[in-house]
Amino acid sequence: MMNEFLGKQNFNISNQTVSESCPSNIALIKYWGKYDNQIPANPSISYTLNHCKTNTSMEFLADEKFSVQTFLGGKEELKFAEKIEKYFKNIEGYLPWILKGKYIIKTENTFPHSSGIASSASGFGAIAKCLMDLDAQFSGKSDEDFKLKKASFLARLGSGSACRSLYNGLVVWGKTAEVAESSDLFAVQYPNEEIHSIFKNFNDWVLLIHEGEKSVSSTVGHGLMNTNPYAEKRFQEAHENFKTLKEILKNGDLQNFIQLVEHEALTLHAMMMMSEPAFILMKTGTLQVINKIWEFRKETNLPLFFTLDAGANVHLLFPENSDSEKIKEFIVKELLQFTQNNGVVKDMMNF
Repeated sequence: MMNEFLGKQNFNISNQTVSESCPSNIALIKYWGKYDNQIPANPSISYTLNHCKTNTSMEFLADEKFSVQTFLGGKEELKFAEKIEKYFKNIEGYLPWILKGKYIIKTENTFPHSSGIASSASGFGAIAKCLMDLDAQFSGKSDEDFKLKKASFLARLGSGSACRSLYNGLVVWGKTAEVAESSDLFAVQYPNEEIHSIFKNFNDWVLLIHEGEKSVSSTVGHGLMNTNPYAEKRFQEAHENFKTLKEILKNGDLQNFIQLVEHEALTLHAMMMMSEPAFILMKTGTLQVINKIWEFRKETNLPLFFTLDAGANVHLLFPENSDSEKIKEFIVKELLQFTQNNGVVKDMMNF
């Protein structure tokens, strides 16, 4: 157990209702492969989104028998309730009061389900923030910086990448020599003064190529890295890419940023294809969009590029500047045709 985050035994529980909001994030250097207790096999860095969020209210009924009821968009979700019960039992050492009441959790996402936007990241981020609000009420102690750090730590134990959603801007999770305060146990903000202004105002438009459930879950995918013959090389490469990215972020080298981010996205999917058993989450439309982006960039030299999560949908990244309108026009005219239902989620990052 991590002593810094162990819960205090002195607390006074009471009926409470708290509400929190937490955004999703999109990784630039990918986390794929982990050890026990949600420890990442390599460091990752992500952009926190502005608009794609999970809004959660948590009602705590003191002294009732421990149970969890969950509602997603007004509909009761029994499987999710089971998952949260298991999660709460797992983190009791850090919040000793957590099993001493009943929870009614109501959650809504501002983005479509199964859209390639990490709802587990925003969802567990919001739950962890709610839990820390309750902890502050019950313990009578509230150090805001520590509260956020512990929320990131707790969110990680629910969903690894969730720990990155607790902070704005560029966020690092996983120990790396390139970021002084970085840790495997929680996320930290990348130093703002080390980021060139070109990277601080970015669009992320998500093309919904496939809106159904993935054929292989991220949990299973992470597990398959344990036997992937290329895993160790991949983990080493992620550390090397971090060193490269640090220089890129400092000097504003957009061309090399594009190259590195696209390489990371394709490496993630290459790892899936080289797993045993192999699996492919990209769809025909994913590949068509990628080729169209490459053609467009070659013809126009405009900075439209992509990243991918563990799914078929394509995150279209481009800076918000004088060229943005031409890029947006191209997306609407040429790329929407490859989506399932003309689906696109428009988000951005500015900090």
